[in-house]
Amino acid sequence: MPNAADVRAILATLPGAEEVPKWGSPHFAVGGKLFGGLHAERGVVSLKASREAQAALIASEPETFGVAPYVGRYGWVTVQLASVDGDELRELMIEAWRATAPRRAVVTFDAELERGSNG
Repeated sequence: MPNAADVRAILATLPGAEEVPKWGSPHFAVGGKLFGGLHAERGVVSLKASREAQAALIASEPETFGVAPYVGRYGWVTVQLASVDGDELRELMIEAWRATAPRRAVVTFDAELERGSNG
């Protein structure tokens, strides 16, 4: 079961990503644009996603995923830390970052991942 420290550790691996205080809780941004938020007191992370991904996640595991308040209409999801797999959380955070980060940063990140998997 991932916790707030695990979320921050994943965040630290994403180029240009930073934790910023917004609306009374830490949020994640890259290039000044938000892609997630940590609500540790509720054991929840909210992440940017497409509407299609949101629907698929909620349909597959409604006890883990939900529509994020306020921004859910744009595809954002809530993720229950108590029931999400750590690898899946990492994947979702990377996808949220990818959807928000500058293209050049994404290309560089993907190239580094590719080198790491081949090396």
